[in-house]
Amino acid sequence: WGSPDLTAAFLDPLVEAGVAFRFFDPTHRLLRRFTALRRLHRKLVVVDGEVAYVGGINYSADHLGDFGPEAKQDYAVEVAGPVVAHIHRFACTVARRTHERTPWRERWQRRRQPVCEEKGALPEQGQAEVLFVTRDNGRHPTDIEREYRLAIRSARSRIVIANAYFFPGYRLIRDLKQAAKRGVDVRLILQGQPDMAIVKFAARTLYPHLLGAGVSIYEYCRRPLHGKVALVDDAWSTVGSSNLDPLSLSLNLEANVVIRDRGFNASLAQNLDGLMREHCKRMDPEHARRPSAWRSMLSMLSFHAMRLFPRLAGMLPRHRPRIVDASGEAVHPLVDEPAQAPRKAA
Repeated sequence: WGSPDLTAAFLDPLVEAGVAFRFFDPTHRLLRRFTALRRLHRKLVVVDGEVAYVGGINYSADHLGDFGPEAKQDYAVEVAGPVVAHIHRFACTVARRTHERTPWRERWQRRRQPVCEEKGALPEQGQAEVLFVTRDNGRHPTDIEREYRLAIRSARSRIVIANAYFFPGYRLIRDLKQAAKRGVDVRLILQGQPDMAIVKFAARTLYPHLLGAGVSIYEYCRRPLHGKVALVDDAWSTVGSSNLDPLSLSLNLEANVVIRDRGFNASLAQNLDGLMREHCKRMDPEHARRPSAWRSMLSMLSFHAMRLFPRLAGMLPRHRPRIVDASGEAVHPLVDEPAQAPRKAA
C-alpha cells in the first residue's frame, strides 16, 4: 500500500548488502480479499535497542524534504530510556507472531524467552513519563482514542490538536465541545491544502458544531499537513502515526507515544503557536452560521457516510495479514499484538 514504487532494482543492492526486508500483506487480489483498508500505518525506528523514533513521518522523498511543493509539515519524537525496551520488544514481537496453533507448553516457553537480543542493562531513567500506545484490530482497538479522551476530559486550561485527517467519533467531538464550554482554550490545526479534497470537505462538515461551541479552528496553508500531535495543559503531549479519522481510529495499525513532561510540552506548544501565528488561517465564526438546506443535506450525508465507513469495512470477509520477505516468501502470519507498554520514564 505505502510503497507501490519500491522495485526489485531498488531492493536488490540493499538485500545483497545484508538488509532484511519484511512487507506487511503486500498482495492485493481484489476478488479474493477486501482488506486493503486495514493498513500498517505505524512509523517506528529502533536503533541498537537504545533509541527509538515514533511519529508520522514516512521514509520517502516528499516526507523527508524540507521545502518544495511535495514537502509536508510533519512530526516525530526521539525517545531514550527504559520505554525503548518496550518499543523494541513490540516491534520484534509483531514481526515474529504467528497464527499457527501451538501447544500451550511451547507458547509458555516462548513467553519466557526474550523476543529480541538484550543489549545490556536498561538505560538510565530520565524525568519524563512516556507511554507507548498502539492500536490494532484485536485486543487494542481503542487504546489511542482512549488516551486522547482521558486527556481532553481532564483539561483545565488549553488543548491544541494538529491533525492531518480530522473526522473523529461522536464521543471525542463531544469531549472537545464540553471542554470549550467549561472555559478551556481548545484549538484545532487542520489541513488548508490537503492532498485529497474530500479530507477538507469532510472536516468542514464539523466546523459549525465546533465553532458554535467555542472551539477555535485554524487551517494550515503553507504546505500539506501530515502531522498527528496534540498537547493538553502544560504537561501532556502525544506524537505518533494516528490521525483522528475513521481509518486510523477503527481500521489501521497505529502507534503513538504519550508524554508527560513540561519541557517537551512547552517546546511543542512553541512550534504549534508559530504555525498558527505565521502559516494558518483562522476560521471565522461565520462558518458556524446555519448553511443552506442543500448544503446541510450534503453535509449530513457525508458525515454519516464517514461515520459508517469503518462498520461497513468491518463486514467484509475477514483476513489474516501476512508478512513476507523481499523474495515474496511468507515469514509469519500476523495476529493480535502484545499489550501496550506501561508508563516508563524516558
